[in-house]
Amino acid sequence: MTNGNTAGKRVAPWGYTVLVLLPLAAGSAASAYQHTLEHVSLPGVSDRLSAYFAVLVEEWLAVFLVWLQARRGGPSIRELVSGGWPKAGAFLRDMGLAIGFLTVAVPLEALMTRWLGASDDGISFLPKSRLEAVVWVVLAATAGFAEELIFRGFLTWQFQAWTKSSALAIVLQGLLFGLAHGYYSRSMLTIAVYGCLLGWLAWWRKSLRPGMLAHLLEDEVFGLLAFTMTK
Repeated sequence: MTNGNTAGKRVAPWGYTVLVLLPLAAGSAASAYQHTLEHVSLPGVSDRLSAYFAVLVEEWLAVFLVWLQARRGGPSIRELVSGGWPKAGAFLRDMGLAIGFLTVAVPLEALMTRWLGASDDGISFLPKSRLEAVVWVVLAATAGFAEELIFRGFLTWQFQAWTKSSALAIVLQGLLFGLAHGYYSRSMLTIAVYGCLLGWLAWWRKSLRPGMLAHLLEDEVFGLLAFTMTK
């Protein structure tokens, strides 16, 4: 998230920005080809768990590359996240913003998905066993932190530095966010719009924290609710 603390920080070259996106792009391309998130098969592990572990590796690798850029003179992870929770009230405020955001974003996602005529095939990766549900909790927490850091943090900062436009930076990172979810097929447009909304929330709040909470909450609730309904 761009703010006064990141002013004067080194902008990563195009090649390095592509490198940060490469792990996510590879996973997205593979899952788009197979029409599901289950794009990796690990021996002795279910397809869903294999996918969860693969995504965890992809996202934390991208976070590691963002951290490396910080070591080379770019904004630190703390500066990209911005804001803080010095008191409980600050946390509750961001949680309230996250919940308020979801009350608007989730119905919009549902309407767009229905309008696009997307099927439910892309969500076959939701947890169906207790072990999968446990790993899903870790996966959702990782997505909430890593994807917000990469897209609404690192990429938005990069694009804003290059284009000198916050609005264009928000749109560009949103489009890439949609493309990073290849397993959603036609619903990638919905994900792109969702990414733009999260970008707007981060810009307005001057922090990634409300978006991280919203992202985490939606993924956690969506996956665990699906799990409980299969019981």
